[in-house]
Amino acid sequence: MAPAGLVVVAASFAAFRGLHQGLKLLPTPRLADTQDRWTWRNICASLVHSLLAGAGALLWMYQHSHLISDFTHSCPPRTDSLVSLSIGYFLADGVDILWNQTFGRSWHLLCHHAMVNSACLHIRTLLLLSCQTSTLVFRLACWATLATLLVFRLLPLGWMSLQLLQQHHHFPLTFSVLWGVGLFTITIMSIVLVIDLLVEWPVDPGPTLLLQKEEGQKQLGMWE
Repeated sequence: MAPAGLVVVAASFAAFRGLHQGLKLLPTPRLADTQDRWTWRNICASLVHSLLAGAGALLWMYQHSHLISDFTHSCPPRTDSLVSLSIGYFLADGVDILWNQTFGRSWHLLCHHAMVNSACLHIRTLLLLSCQTSTLVFRLACWATLATLLVFRLLPLGWMSLQLLQQHHHFPLTFSVLWGVGLFTITIMSIVLVIDLLVEWPVDPGPTLLLQKEEGQKQLGMWE
């Protein structure tokens, strides 16, 4: 990695570690469990990264749309900066997870970095933590999460798999094998996530659920 890339990694790491600390000063839903409050802050930081990296990736693809048909013969400028931004975030998030979680839970949380982050998925999780599962916003977040998983994750994974089959002769065998294993792993994780979303799909709340929601709001309150 070039020196400029290392600078971006260091700056990204410092910025997200600062964000982790700064989120402690902001109001959060009054969650009963300390770990839930940490999860809220951690997901908020992940949401910021998702928005930055997602917007950057879309802009990059718009400016270099020719790479859709051929990405083996060129590397557009600022590509390393976008990658370095995410590397800095992954390092900062890894430190946050290892500092606040037991080892048994840390490895599972660290593995989610093998998946493409979804801003809609983070928003859905924040709504779950804040007991907003019966609201219209939560339903919209569920639909948006499912749509973005299909359009921005599964379809690109299918396209990348096709590119691997067609252009594997341009790359070393080791790289092609790692590429294939990575695509297969992320595809399986994405399919499992889609199934989980469908299984946990929100239904119209009955009187019992509405009563439980009202009692929960009375006990916890909405914000600190």
